[in-house]
Amino acid sequence: MAGNPDGRDADLGTSPVSRRHPEPAGGWGPATGGGLLQHALAAGELAVTAEIGPPRGASTDPVRRAAEILRDWVHAVNITDNQGATARLAGWAASLAVLAAGAEPVLQLTCRDRNRIVLQSELLAASAAGIPSVLIMTGDHPRHGDHAEARPVFDLDSTQLLAVARTMRDHGRLMSGRELRPPPSWLIGAVTDGPGDATAKRLAAKVDAGAEFAQTQYVFDVPGFAQWMARVTDLGLTDRCRILAGVGPVLSPRALQHLARLPGVHIPDGVTRRLELAGRRSPEAFRAEGERLCAELIAAIREIPGVAGLHVMAPGAPAAIPAVLQQAGLGPRRPPAGGGSGHAD
Repeated sequence: MAGNPDGRDADLGTSPVSRRHPEPAGGWGPATGGGLLQHALAAGELAVTAEIGPPRGASTDPVRRAAEILRDWVHAVNITDNQGATARLAGWAASLAVLAAGAEPVLQLTCRDRNRIVLQSELLAASAAGIPSVLIMTGDHPRHGDHAEARPVFDLDSTQLLAVARTMRDHGRLMSGRELRPPPSWLIGAVTDGPGDATAKRLAAKVDAGAEFAQTQYVFDVPGFAQWMARVTDLGLTDRCRILAGVGPVLSPRALQHLARLPGVHIPDGVTRRLELAGRRSPEAFRAEGERLCAELIAAIREIPGVAGLHVMAPGAPAAIPAVLQQAGLGPRRPPAGGGSGHAD
């Protein structure tokens, strides 16, 4: 989840986790279908997702290689949708490559480039292709990408499309009212920016519309995020929607500068100083400190009531994700192909 995908203009605890994650509320989740991610969330396990950005090229090989690295460590992998409003391999093609590699995709779908006809068509295609989860967002404006002259569509926004998706699945109807035979089946997700009353209210609207899980922007300010989670819990949203906190290793000074500019991301001064101090030693020291910081953030975030999972982002560096999860005391989410129990929780 990079950029502003929804279209809106350091003391860290490292104690071992002893509490259980929230039990699922009655009636949560879709009536049919589902994959590893849905089952983990429904069971109250700590869900772990990652993210793969499709390549700028006509090959699924980079996606397959990344999926092979991640598949045993996460429950599902987001496939971004022309992230940053830049032209890349289509998300549905990348999702099929992830399935072929033995991992579970979450298809991101933005409203930026499609009208309601195509959006509904692609949602149907995702279910027909066996993609068990979709993540709906408004999307970055084209002026932020590599085709600034492109005409934006934005026929629907993310909240409207969430409601459309729920109606398609639960009532078997298109926006036109025509019946779907058979109706689609997937878990429906959304995104949310950083802490604040406004974002809590926007999330409430998305949950009312149909969001069953929500992934947040990067979290570096753990106390601030804990306060926001308390607000979200007080609104009753964690009973109806599973919250996955966004985390990721900062692997270079350039990445730190980029993250600091992202809407919804707050990096405390102490975190910045810590990383910059490591960077004075060497680029390798900066990377190692970034991974160590991320592991500490994961350990602290897991302690926050209402957190149902983690969304781990490492653009262009999928191999960093298993390393960080290991540092945080998290083993594989499922047994490797060769066998073994694999679960750390």
